[in-house]
Parts: sequence; structure tokens; C-alpha cells
Amino acid sequence: MKKLIALDLDGTLLNRNSEISGENIRAIRDAQQHGMEVVIATGRAHFDVREIFKDTGIRTWVIAANGATIHDPEGKLFFSVPLDKDRAAEILAWLEREGYYYEVISDAAIFTPQTAREILAVEMDRLKSANPELDIEELKESAEKQYGQFGFSFISSYQDLLDPSIPVYNILAFSFDEEKLKKGKEKFKDCRDLTLVSSAKYNFELEHVEASKGKALHRLATELGIPMSETVAVGDSLNDCSMIAAAGTGIAMGNAAEEVKKIADEVTLTNDEHGVAHAIRRLLQEAGAEK
Repeated sequence: MKKLIALDLDGTLLNRNSEISGENIRAIRDAQQHGMEVVIATGRAHFDVREIFKDTGIRTWVIAANGATIHDPEGKLFFSVPLDKDRAAEILAWLEREGYYYEVISDAAIFTPQTAREILAVEMDRLKSANPELDIEELKESAEKQYGQFGFSFISSYQDLLDPSIPVYNILAFSFDEEKLKKGKEKFKDCRDLTLVSSAKYNFELEHVEASKGKALHRLATELGIPMSETVAVGDSLNDCSMIAAAGTGIAMGNAAEEVKKIADEVTLTNDEHGVAHAIRRLLQEAGAEK
């Protein structure tokens, strides 16, 4: 029976330098050559995923924006579930009023306000002043990783996005201020029309209630005629929980959050130890494809 393997990117397929190791690339190729369907499942935008893979020669299905979009290996949109436009505007207006750095994933760009990066710089300065012993480099690394995505487009405010032709698939809010993050999560946690997840220490993300990696994995498995019992999901963060729980086999990375490890069927090596390749090799051995 054919298998479908869903792989998260950050903290999973990508190492700490946001690169795909040669070991992971070779393992994905081997999986595909042995008839396994590989899908990338990420909170990132689909065009950012294409950029990451552009020199690898690998093409896969892509579940992006935490399940709000699915693109086929040719890059064609297969499924999408954007936020209601009025609801998106309401959320973005609140984030702007409260002074959050935010990003909006749409069809062809990641929109962020021109002044957004100044917000994070100010937050870092405040934290450094209040805690002189704080390791500011870790915060700078997190900010640079956020800015390192492909496809940014700068706007003056959320009102630039009110055009009905600009779908809003994902809204990410980012802050180094613990209380501010907590306030945002509290604001949206009980909203029945939204999915609220976190993909990293300093963010929370909002999508349509029907958007999640788990639901997208189920939809794609159905389309490809693969039973959920034959699906595998590999991830490290809280936004991976839905697909790890939904998959026939859920695999947590060695560097995964404890909550993720608790719901997984097994734990592989860390992202810096080519944990994805390790998991794929084991699957291939089980299938008798590798000696």
C-alpha cells in the first residue's frame, strides 16, 4: 500500500541554519523513487516553500499556511480556505491598535506593515534595558529568521488588504513581550470561527476554523486515494499536533516540544541530526525498500 509522508519545515526538515541537509534531500528522493508520496506541510507560504526547494530538483505537494492552502507538485492551487475578509480586517485592526508585528499570507506575497520591524527592534531594546543579562543574540536570530522568508511585500496598514481580490490565508503575530503574546492568545483562543496555533516561541497564528495541517492531510490523502492509516506526519511544534494526531503514524522530532512528543507514536533524531532522513530510512526498511 502506498504511503503519504507529511514533513514540517522549520525545526523539522530545516536545520538550525534554515537549510535542508544533503541527507534529508537524498532521503526524500529515495522515498519518492520507491513510490511514497511526500508532502511539505508548513505554516509558511507556498511560494516560500518553492524558493527553499528551487535548487534541489525535488517537487512535492505543499500544504501551506497551516493547512489553509494545498498546491500540487506543479504549483497549481488545489484547495484553499481563506479567512472571511471582514473577520480578517477586524483581527488586523486589533493587532495594529495593540502594536503587534504581523504578517499576512496571501496568494503571491507575505504582507507586513512598513513599520513592523521597528516594533520588534523596540521590543528588543526594552527587554535588554530591563534585563541586562539577557542574551539578545537569540532574539536577533529569531527576528532574522522571520525576515528571511521569501516574498515579502510592505504595506502602510491592513487597509491596503481590504481588496476582495486579496485572500487572507494566515495571520501571524510575533512579539518578544511575553505578556503581549499571552494577551493575543487569550483574545482569540475561544473564537469558534478561527484556528489558533503557535509555530515558534514568539508567535501565534490565526486561520479559518477549517484550516489545519491535520485537516489538509486528510483532504490530500483522500484525493490521492491513500488511507489515513498509511499516512505519516513528522513535526516539532504545536502547529504540527493536528497532523501528528491525524496521521496513521505520528513522528516527533528529537527537538520537538514536549506536548508534541506526548501525542506522537515515536520520536526521531533532531533536525540538526537529519531526523527526517532517519525516519524515512526506517520507513523504507520496513517496506523492504532498503537493506
